[in-house]
Amino acid sequence: MTPNSVESEFEENVGSCHDADEMFIDINKDLEGSTVVPDDEVQVEPPRPGMEFDSEKELIAYYKQYAKQEGFGVRTQRTKRDDDGRPVYLTIGCARGGKYYPKPNTNISKPRATTKMGCKVKVNATLNCHEKWVFTTIENSHNHITLSPKKSRLLRSHKHLDEYSQRILKLNDRAGIRMHKNFYSLVVDAGGYENLAFQEKDCRNYIDKARFLKLGRGSDALNVYFKRMRDQNDGFVSYMDVDDDERLRNVFWADVPSRTAYEYFGDVVLKDTTYLTNRYGMPFAPFVGVNHHGQSILFGAGLLSSEDTHSFVWLFKMWLDCMKGRAPKAIITDQD
Repeated sequence: MTPNSVESEFEENVGSCHDADEMFIDINKDLEGSTVVPDDEVQVEPPRPGMEFDSEKELIAYYKQYAKQEGFGVRTQRTKRDDDGRPVYLTIGCARGGKYYPKPNTNISKPRATTKMGCKVKVNATLNCHEKWVFTTIENSHNHITLSPKKSRLLRSHKHLDEYSQRILKLNDRAGIRMHKNFYSLVVDAGGYENLAFQEKDCRNYIDKARFLKLGRGSDALNVYFKRMRDQNDGFVSYMDVDDDERLRNVFWADVPSRTAYEYFGDVVLKDTTYLTNRYGMPFAPFVGVNHHGQSILFGAGLLSSEDTHSFVWLFKMWLDCMKGRAPKAIITDQD
C-alpha cells in the first residue's frame, strides 16, 4: 500500500443484511436457535490472524460461509485502494455493526427502523507483498443473539438465486404462470422451503428486473410511436413511467374518441387486467364502459410491468389526469 492510498468508506453490502436508517428493531426475535451446522454443510474454521487467501473474492466467500454457520449477516465496512484503484485493505464485519447518525431535518418523533446496534465483530485484511490477502486483526464477540444456519440463510448476505432457479422462473413467467405458483414449483423441486436460499420476494424482484431489462430495448420505439400519434391527433394523450435507471415500467394512452366517450358514458367503468399479455409479459389494462346502445367502448388503456400497488396507483392517476380530474361514480374490477 502506498502512502498516497485513497481511502473510501461505504455502506454497500457484500450482499449484506439490509439496513434501514434509524430506530433499532430486533430482527432476532422469534429467530433464536443453535449454531449447529447441518451435516450436509461444510463447516469452516473460525478466522484467525495470519490466514491467507489467493484473492479478495476467496476471502469474502470464506467469511460469508463462516458468518452463515455462526448465524449473522455481513457487509463490507471499509476499503482502501492504491493509486491505481486496486483494493489493498479491507474490513468486513457484522451487518449489525455501526451506529445510526440522524440526517439533517429528520423528524425524531417518527424514527425509521434500523438493525444497527454497534456490533464490533469484524475482520481486517491486507494485500501483502506476495499478492496474498492476509487477516491482520479479528473480533468475534457479538453484542446480540445470532441465528441458526437454517434461518441465517435468509439474511440478505447469504441469499442466492441460482442459475437453475432463474431459468425455471423465466420459463414459467413466459408461460403466464403467476409468481406464487412459480415460486411454489421451486419449493416442490427443492423438497421444501428450508432447502431454498431465497424467498418469494427475491423471485419477484428477479422477474421484475428481467422484464425491465427486456422492455428497455423497446421503449424508444414506443416513445417514437406515441410522438407520431400526438403529432397526428391533437387530443391523443400518453404517459410513460420509468424507474430510477430510466427503464420503462408502465404505459398509459388514450385517443380522442376514448376521451370524448368518457364525457358521455363515464359513470361506470370496468377495469380488467385478465386480458392477454404482450411478449414482454406486461398485462394489458383497458378502461372499458358501455354506451347507450349497450356496446362496450374504450376509455383508455395501459401496459403494466406488474400488478402491484405502485403500478395501479400510477395508472389510475394518469387516467384521471387524462380525463380532466373527473372520477367515475363506480369502478368494477375483475378482483372485486
